[in-house]
Amino acid sequence: MTRSVYVTGIDRGDGRQVVELGVMEILSRQIDRVGVFRPLVHHHPDRLFELLRARYRLSQDPATVYGMDYHEASTLQAEQGTDELVSTLVDRFHLVARDYDVVLVLGTDFADTQLPDELALNARLANEFGASVIPVVGGRRQSVDSVLAETRNAFRAYHGLGCDVLAMVANRVARDDRDTLAEQLADRLPVSCYVLPDEPALAAPTVAQIGQALGAEVLLGDDSGLARDALDFVFGGAMLPNLLAALTPGCLVVTPGDRADLVVGSLAAHSAGTPPIAGVLLTLNERPSDGVLTLAARLAPGTPVLSVAGNSFPTAERLFSLEGKLNAATPRKAETALGLFERYVDTGDLLGRVSAPSSDRVTPMMFEHKLLEQARADRRRVVLPEGTEERVLRAAEVLLRRDVCDLTLLGPVDRIRKTAADLGIDLGDAQLIDPATAELRDAFAERYARLRAHKGVTAELAYDVVADVNYFGTLMVEEGLADGMVSGSVHSTAATIRPAFEIIKTRPESSIVSSVFFMCLADKVLVYGDCAVNPDPDAAQLADIAVQSAATARQFGVEPRIAMLSYSTGTSGSGADVDKVREATELARARRPDLKIEGPIQYDAAVEPTVAATKLPDSEVAGQASVLIFPDLNTGNNTYKAVQRSAGAIAVGPVLQGLRKPVNDLSRGALVQDIVNTVAITAVQAQSTVPTPHEKATAQ
Repeated sequence: MTRSVYVTGIDRGDGRQVVELGVMEILSRQIDRVGVFRPLVHHHPDRLFELLRARYRLSQDPATVYGMDYHEASTLQAEQGTDELVSTLVDRFHLVARDYDVVLVLGTDFADTQLPDELALNARLANEFGASVIPVVGGRRQSVDSVLAETRNAFRAYHGLGCDVLAMVANRVARDDRDTLAEQLADRLPVSCYVLPDEPALAAPTVAQIGQALGAEVLLGDDSGLARDALDFVFGGAMLPNLLAALTPGCLVVTPGDRADLVVGSLAAHSAGTPPIAGVLLTLNERPSDGVLTLAARLAPGTPVLSVAGNSFPTAERLFSLEGKLNAATPRKAETALGLFERYVDTGDLLGRVSAPSSDRVTPMMFEHKLLEQARADRRRVVLPEGTEERVLRAAEVLLRRDVCDLTLLGPVDRIRKTAADLGIDLGDAQLIDPATAELRDAFAERYARLRAHKGVTAELAYDVVADVNYFGTLMVEEGLADGMVSGSVHSTAATIRPAFEIIKTRPESSIVSSVFFMCLADKVLVYGDCAVNPDPDAAQLADIAVQSAATARQFGVEPRIAMLSYSTGTSGSGADVDKVREATELARARRPDLKIEGPIQYDAAVEPTVAATKLPDSEVAGQASVLIFPDLNTGNNTYKAVQRSAGAIAVGPVLQGLRKPVNDLSRGALVQDIVNTVAITAVQAQSTVPTPHEKATAQ
């Protein structure tokens, strides 16, 4: 059984950090304890390990990650031979391997290493570690024939040296050549071959990386602005109209510092979104006046303006030699890299080939990975009514970079674009709609007026109502123009879900709309319902909540074992509250005899095997419940918050259930990752939605 995966190459410049990050992503989806080992390192700390540690919350001691530095290695090899070097590195590898289920090994980088026959060294280390190998071949600025030959030669080299080659990766291939190369490799090699196209955003340095490399002074700009990718360089020396015509999205404007007109003009263009730029780099050590800088800061808040001492020509030489690097300070590049990897690599097949031991534990990170993977498997469109909000825009960028779903953002389009530009966010192919001016407004008003005519809603009133972003988004879902909706980061729960109650309504088999939270504990995921919607459900409603929650749990990979909670277990108690839970349990069992349901049962007996053995020794649910149904909102809401705060659980939700189509509400304190998770959940829910007769008629 494979205990480690060794990602290596054949030369420098292959961009294999994308593959290393992608492999770590798929390993961490299934395996709780993943270690990292880099046999040889140029300097401490290693930037890729720092990224992995931050992103995957690794607890590994950094001192155990590195075998030795290259200078120590070359000295040891020269004085005592390759066998001694390999033996030392193997010993240090096993110090890591003994503590982890699987180890990701980051091979040597072929850059100024002074090691003879570096490929053979990587192959020998992989064999001694018992690792399967994923060689990466760089294809930037090469023809299809050249990359094909290099990939085949790399396979022969590693295979010929006795390596277990897991898969081959050709990276940074010209986008137009990707499909042709993939077809040819599939016919020529006996292992899986993955071809990743060149991605300009990965090669582009961030403004912060440029500033650091050039020793620039930051005159203006915040952390968000400095994190922007510089996708192009535009050198300003001509008159302003000519410069404006040359600007490209994401470019860094390089101009002498005494050209205040070009500085102000570039930032004004950015503010208008025509186009959004990465920033401005001033040369000649010239600094604009305080008045110009004040105006610049007001025109484009957060947009970086940097100053360097040299003139434009040597600055240009250095700029064109810079490349973007993945590190802990570039999380957006990491999202882009993972999106690229997941789009072009069959991650399920690759994980199966690794044959790593699967963990029974389900950590919060594993659950989040599974959500994104499920959503990506059957891509849907989700509408986000709060399109001008910063957290929503940042979440949208993550979702688009990871290729999770298609998005529609609602709000004044110019304002969305300007806010995104100010934040340095690339919205890619996201659809932007302003409900106030949309062509759909008239049709939506007619539809809403018909739906609510029994409540006295006129066409004129409906025209005003559907301009509201939540009503407009809900109508998009109802009309099949979107598959689901997520709102609530700045709107109340009522404002988010009232349109759904009026327009989408409940499923035929559901009597009410309810909710669940996915409670991600350290080693498992529990489903809590209902903690957000129904204050005091009666027995029939409680039974409905149990059945709905079981279906939601199963949809997201949690096998439902349902505990109907009460302050009493079994037949030990009586009273109206216990009787309600007992009746609800009987109703749920009658409705769904295939489900495992226990109730009434106390929380400790539901989740703790030792307590269950005493109170309900013969129960299929007691001690191992996965779906916990609370008798009322007061109990459920307080319990989920107590567990969230006291046990450090991650609460994902509330996830609404019972609607014909998915609409989900965010907490107004939702973090960016919360929004990403909720959108992914909504997309997965939409995968099982059956088209309405109205949609079928419209489609025909």
